[in-house]
Amino acid sequence: MDELSIENKIEEIRVLAKKENIDISRELDGLKSKYTSKTDDTWDKVQLARRIDRPNTLDYISLICDDFVELHGDRHFGDDPAIIGGIGIIEDKPITFIGHQRGHNMKENIARNYGWAYPEGYRKALRLAKQAEKFNRPVVTFIDTAGAYPGIHSEERGIGEAIAVNLKEFSVLKSPIICFIIGEGGSGGALAIGVGDKFYMLENSIYSVISPEGFASILLRDAERAKEAAEILKVSAQNVKDFGIIHGIIPEAPGGAHINPKFSANEIKHTIIKDLKILMTKTPEQLVRYRSKKIREISHVNENNAQDLFGIFSKVFNRSSS
Repeated sequence: MDELSIENKIEEIRVLAKKENIDISRELDGLKSKYTSKTDDTWDKVQLARRIDRPNTLDYISLICDDFVELHGDRHFGDDPAIIGGIGIIEDKPITFIGHQRGHNMKENIARNYGWAYPEGYRKALRLAKQAEKFNRPVVTFIDTAGAYPGIHSEERGIGEAIAVNLKEFSVLKSPIICFIIGEGGSGGALAIGVGDKFYMLENSIYSVISPEGFASILLRDAERAKEAAEILKVSAQNVKDFGIIHGIIPEAPGGAHINPKFSANEIKHTIIKDLKILMTKTPEQLVRYRSKKIREISHVNENNAQDLFGIFSKVFNRSSS
């Protein structure tokens, strides 16, 4: 029996006990904590987001789409397997899907460059997004990368420019865009396909400008303090939602999405269908105006936020200098 089934049984017993006016909540809470591994610890969420068996973009597409045709190439340099894209069908409606693609083993990860995309990957994503705009198709993106690939060939082919152009073009795209962080959302690599009308994170996914290890090495001057850095960075879905960056959190099965991928896939599919019913009624001008407003609000810092940020950085620099 998987963790989701165990949790469901515990909840069934809880309901029956309540009907019979029997108080066994303490015992049931003990069983739940013993047999399920749902956690609110930030570092545990980082580990879950990075699991090699965590569902990836193609896994979710296969679970939520009735049919899918993958498209390749950026029409400039080549095809980047770290980003996949194509046209999927949900309830007879064509949707353009774009996402980072990691592997489930060493061989697949080497072939996919661990989801670290080259410039041609982001240019392929932009080509497919512009194609969707031309044919009035909505766009759904799945984000799962530690960042864009920082190697010399990536720099030679203009990785910074590719990300910047995507940020500009996605912000004014005249088709609805729904974004999901399904694993790790890292730095500019995540931002390049992370501009949309609706933005969600899976329950155990993370989103940050830098990895906890990078933060610990640079600011805390000790890579071993990555767990502490994760807490300071506030990378969890709940933290990001509290900041007003995302619209909602997609639940996962107890223990993580790898336990029952279909559970989160159904939640994603329901969210896509629900949001598109509204977004597809909007004019392109309304979509762009709302999207731009949302982006501007993210950069707004009020007095309370400023005090929180000052407190965080004071804590960091005081600890690093001691």
